[in-house]
Amino acid sequence: MAAPVLLRKLAACSAGYQQITRCYGATILSAKRRFSNDSKNKTDYDVVIVGGGIVGMATAQELITQHPNLSFAVVEKEQELAAHQSGKNSGVIHAGIYYAPGSLKARLCVKGLEMAYKYCDEHQIPYNKCGKLIVAVEPDEVPRLDKLLERGVENGVKDLKMVGPEGIKEIEPNCVGLKAIHSPHTGIIDWGLVTRHYGKEFEKRGGRVYTGFPVLELRPTLEGDAGSKDGIKYPVTIMGDSSKDQILRSRYVITCAGLQADKVALLSGCSSEPRIVPFRGEYLLLSQDKSNLVRGNIYPVPDPRFPFLGVHFTPRMDGSIWLGPNAVLAFKREGYGYTDISVPDLFDALSFRGLRKLAWKHLGYGMREMYKGIYIRAQVKQLQRFVPQLRPEDVSRGPTGVRAQALDRDGNLVDDFVFDQGEGQLGKRIIHVRNSPSPAATSSLAIAEMIAEKVHQTFQL
Repeated sequence: MAAPVLLRKLAACSAGYQQITRCYGATILSAKRRFSNDSKNKTDYDVVIVGGGIVGMATAQELITQHPNLSFAVVEKEQELAAHQSGKNSGVIHAGIYYAPGSLKARLCVKGLEMAYKYCDEHQIPYNKCGKLIVAVEPDEVPRLDKLLERGVENGVKDLKMVGPEGIKEIEPNCVGLKAIHSPHTGIIDWGLVTRHYGKEFEKRGGRVYTGFPVLELRPTLEGDAGSKDGIKYPVTIMGDSSKDQILRSRYVITCAGLQADKVALLSGCSSEPRIVPFRGEYLLLSQDKSNLVRGNIYPVPDPRFPFLGVHFTPRMDGSIWLGPNAVLAFKREGYGYTDISVPDLFDALSFRGLRKLAWKHLGYGMREMYKGIYIRAQVKQLQRFVPQLRPEDVSRGPTGVRAQALDRDGNLVDDFVFDQGEGQLGKRIIHVRNSPSPAATSSLAIAEMIAEKVHQTFQL
């Protein structure tokens, strides 16, 4: 046989062999991934946590520390941890001043601050305890400021004090105001870095993190799926992208899905409410040559008539200073710009009765927030009430974040933690953390303890 003909036949055989190998190899690999028990290809776990944000990772770290003999995994739909709220926030360590005395938020924030500083000291995570001023610039704000101080003291916030105009100047030389609360233990940190550190500690203790794993289905495991003649040991099947063979099984599931919390809860038969509505916060950046205008956090006195806090000054760990934000409806659950639009997400938000009621109730406020987002000078004008030296030319458009705001059908902001379970045998195996409100990052370690206790009570691990 001539050499060219022989070579062509060999090449054809080789191509056919490679095709067969790819076909059967993929099948074999799939089978190995489904049924292998080694640490790399393991797909069966005692507990799977859905969501790689700061609450999910803090919870995973807490549970694996308490139960080192159980197997744990985290699934996150993005390619990295802390991709959304946990990594795109102002980076403040809150002290717990604002929240109603005795409330869960107040207790968890005050405890969480202490736990966060201790954790960061133990693990050499950098932070800056730069302090915070809550400044009254109008006479009608002073009574609210006085009540806020009483609330903070009742909550157990340490070392709060009221200062006058001279005291304000001593702390923030460029800030003006009638009175201010000084909170010396408020700090700044990179919460995305903290989240990733939680993830490293989780993996160090034997946990597995799956990124790029969107949870598309939660269903009961079929006995044939489990491959066991002794019954179903892992009764919950977590389905991801079928084209990537993303299938895990677990005894129990905890979801901490943030901006997708209500959608994930629906997968196990939970109610569609409270609904998550995304609000985008747009920040301005102070130019570097004007960074000396601000030393620490400068915040307004909250106005109870409005749903959000208002613009403030926030120094960052990288030396930059963020100003803002405003608060406007995002056109996509994870949409950080005006051109980020998801028709299903936008329809879901606008068709919800609760959002329509909220928008109608605060129509004027919402229009002003949109105006501030479009015209920088409008937002600067608000900021100048605290730092008169600030000029429009001193700022530029900065980063944006999206807040997962839980709403009820009457248009009320859901301001407390919401846990939920689905129906039937599947629901008994799943806990949904449907709302973990701000300041969830500051409170993350305390929240994780609370969730762990909820898990113990529900699942009896």
